[in-house]
Amino acid sequence: MTDKASGATPPRGFYGPEGGGGGLLSWVFSTDHKRVGLLYLYSLLSFFAIGAILGLTMRAELLMPGQQLVSPRVYNSLFTLHGVIMIFLFIVPGIPAIMGNFMLPLQIGAEDVAFPRLNLASWWVYMVGAFLAVTSLFSGGGAPDTGWTFYAPYSIRTNSNVSLAVLAAFILGFSSVLTGINFITTIHRMRAKGMGFFRMPLFVWSLYATSWIQVIATPVVGITLVLVVLERLLGIGFFDPAAGGDPILYQHLFWIYSHPAVYIMILPAMGVISEILPTFSRRTIFGYKAIAMSSMAIAGVGYLVWGHHMFTTGMSDTSRVVFSLMTFLVAIPTGIKIFNWVATLYRGSISLESPMLYAMAFIFLFSIGGLTGLVNGALSTDIHVHDTYFVVGHFHYVMFGGTGIALFAALHYWLPKISGRMVNEKKAKRAFWLVVIGFNLLYFPMLVLGIMGMPRRYHDYLPIFQTPHVISTIGSWVIATGLVLMFWNLWSSARRGALAGNNPWGGTTLEWQTTSPPPTLNFDAPVTVTAGPYERGEGRTA
Repeated sequence: MTDKASGATPPRGFYGPEGGGGGLLSWVFSTDHKRVGLLYLYSLLSFFAIGAILGLTMRAELLMPGQQLVSPRVYNSLFTLHGVIMIFLFIVPGIPAIMGNFMLPLQIGAEDVAFPRLNLASWWVYMVGAFLAVTSLFSGGGAPDTGWTFYAPYSIRTNSNVSLAVLAAFILGFSSVLTGINFITTIHRMRAKGMGFFRMPLFVWSLYATSWIQVIATPVVGITLVLVVLERLLGIGFFDPAAGGDPILYQHLFWIYSHPAVYIMILPAMGVISEILPTFSRRTIFGYKAIAMSSMAIAGVGYLVWGHHMFTTGMSDTSRVVFSLMTFLVAIPTGIKIFNWVATLYRGSISLESPMLYAMAFIFLFSIGGLTGLVNGALSTDIHVHDTYFVVGHFHYVMFGGTGIALFAALHYWLPKISGRMVNEKKAKRAFWLVVIGFNLLYFPMLVLGIMGMPRRYHDYLPIFQTPHVISTIGSWVIATGLVLMFWNLWSSARRGALAGNNPWGGTTLEWQTTSPPPTLNFDAPVTVTAGPYERGEGRTA
């Protein structure tokens, strides 16, 4: 039976009996990597909605000088919770947990990940950590008010419920490590016959680099957070100067993880863009090996730049110069990627469908984030903009303008493969323009506020700062409208959209060579690869 309009076969696969049924228990106990990816999708988007509502509340409070909606104590809790939810529950797991779980085995021709039960366990661990994070809001001394970085010594001395929130972040780190171990093993051991490392899709390369960061860097912050809990409970003087500790040590240990974590967030996003651009420009990717190696270079150098978060803490001039130099060096492999993306578009037959629009927006917004990051990385300018709204604007251009926009691109790109149905392009493009316009209205004034000298994390401000705050708050309403429209369109398209067929975009990677959605074991026959997805004359399956 086929759809009369498109000639496509109605969707089959893991939503029905082939995947073990549709009941709730069949999902939460399923080891199918596709279902685990969707469990992450539903979970992460739920927490994203909560984090966005907290952000909207903060922006409404900052519409005018003086207190509007919440007290300073509640405002401190709001930006702490907004940061914790968005960083630890959405951005860090984000693309690897959702798209990595769903697409990695498909892109390398495998039946599943290497450790299916461990994969499901990583989602359970994630949900336990998320539950504890939410519980910390309503128990103990009230919601944490330290900021998402949990800086000592305030995180040790405050009476708010920091211990439970820190424990939640520690448990969430375990989920990240389990996912990284699983992906590394899967990539090494389960590639299809004939798929060497330089025949892997670039999205797989980005997941590979990310997984090494997850495995190596995450334990550092885990140990650090345990030390915070021990100091709060037992009074051991690790970080509290009153007990002989060093609060600067906490910053070093925190950022040794948290700056590589930026690349956990952004490398998979870059992998998504490297898949979408050649597909919608009808060209092979320019500089495949350079892009692949630049992912590994970013992962490697990313371990060595954490000190640029600490230029104002009193570190030695030699340390500051070295960290500043390394910060500028890490921009080189990023620049290689952007150059190759633009070269891929050159003379391409570009089709501006919704995934391509989000990919182009990623390049634009992430470039602003990267260039403003160099302002923070330069010693002279960082002194002036450190701890101002300039840092907040830069951070959101990188994290949301990078990882968030790339996730939206991935959802539009792979929804036909996940659901078997096409996105409503007209509604998708309307939502896109609302999101991009609202994004810039929301975050660009923050860069201006930082140059003007507005400190970040302040509940109130002087009247001189009101105009940029008003524009920013209006932007938050615009982007919120666009996000609601976008997610509603994705949901309704997945349920009632036009049938997609196996390869609606004309993609060349292996996931497009199986049905939409894929069967339980992904492919109806064993996969043999005779050429890479970006090589001419590719042989795909046999």
